[in-house]
Amino acid sequence: MRIDIITVLPELLKSPFEASIMKRAIEANLVEVHFHNLRDYTTDNYKSVDDYQFGGGAGMVMLIEPIDKCISKLKSERDYDEIIYMTPDGETLNQKIANQISLKGNIIILC
Repeated sequence: MRIDIITVLPELLKSPFEASIMKRAIEANLVEVHFHNLRDYTTDNYKSVDDYQFGGGAGMVMLIEPIDKCISKLKSERDYDEIIYMTPDGETLNQKIANQISLKGNIIILC
């Protein structure tokens, strides 16, 4: 299984994969984990990945351009069984879903 993780903070997400069950799975070549910094796919000098929303209200929204560039690049290299967008509004990750994901060959996780 190959897991490609797209994130703004790859250094923050690497540590769980350097210990425990995931570390053993990586060492046993059962899974490959690759991190992709979303800021590497931006077009401005500030490496911006978010912008103010255009509708009023507080908060920021993610820019689609860096996400699209990164996913397009990854999909040009191999086929993916699943693209997962981690969001607070999404379905809760539970053991049943984890089991289903574990049967996939290649997945992209956008954090």
